Amino acid sequence: MIGTDCVRAHTRAVQLQKLYHFAFPCRDAEETRHFYEDILGVPLVHCMLCERVPSSGEQAPYAHFFFELGDGSYIAFFDLGNNVQPEGSPNTPAWVQHFAMETDSVDTVLSLHERLKSCGVEVVGPVDHGFVRSIYFFDPNGLRLEIAARTEAPGFLALEKARAHEQLKQWSLRKAELLKAR
Repeated sequence: MIGTDCVRAHTRAVQLQKLYHFAFPCRDAEETRHFYEDILGVPLVHCMLCERVPSSGEQAPYAHFFFELGDGSYIAFFDLGNNVQPEGSPNTPAWVQHFAMETDSVDTVLSLHERLKSCGVEVVGPVDHGFVRSIYFFDPNGLRLEIAARTEAPGFLALEKARAHEQLKQWSLRKAELLKAR
């Protein structure tokens, strides 16, 4: 676990602004483009063809391409040229790791639900979480996606923010009990 001493050493508050991009591997760039651009309607806006990894210097040909969401953030993919399907984490249930995107209304969620089903995509939902209504499905790369519309009552987020730390403490206690019972 990362220590708390490093936090005390840096007193200036840092505010991260928004998501820039989330990157995931893909089996095939064109298949991925078709799914995101033609089916979901998220435009492809950038594609880099590279022979070397800038951060490590590793020699590795790849394509890194970006789809722009409505808020200016991106979902991006790496095609490593090996045509291998990405695998999920072997110790994590498939429903845990997912990328959630927000849309403007429940009607849009329902419309996308029908569009996805008509394209042969298996869709779960809509699910009413009490503050969002969502659908869940997998892209061609095995990435679980959620499309959600916010439905929370006025003041809901402020109330949840006020109790979030206490809820996390309660979970830590419950988790300790679960681990002890093993």
